[in-house]
Amino acid sequence: MLKNNSDQYYLLKTIQNKPTLPQRELAKNLGFSLGKLNYCLKSLKEKGLIKISNYKKSKSKFNYLYLLTPKGFTEKTKLTIKFMKLKMKEYDELRQEYEKEINLKD
Repeated sequence: MLKNNSDQYYLLKTIQNKPTLPQRELAKNLGFSLGKLNYCLKSLKEKGLIKISNYKKSKSKFNYLYLLTPKGFTEKTKLTIKFMKLKMKEYDELRQEYEKEINLKD
C-alpha cells in the first residue's frame, strides 16, 4: 500500500487532524501524487481503517469527509509508537556519533 510506515502514519495523522481537507491539498501536504493518494485512501478504506463519505455541508459533491475508524485509531497508535521508537533510535545514534567526534577532537 504505502512505501513505508511513516507515509501511512502521516496520512492517518492528517486525516485525523483535518478530515475535510480536499484531496488535492491532502496530496500536496503529504508529497503524494493524486493517483498515489487515491490508491492509498482506497486501500485504507478496504482495510477498515477509514470511512469516506461526502461532506454534507459542502456545496460541491466532490468534497469528502475522511474519518478514522476505531481500527484506524488503533493502527495510528501502533504507528505512532513505531515512529517514536525510530526517532529515539536515530537521536541516540546521532548523539553517539557527536560524542565520538568530540572525543576525537580532545
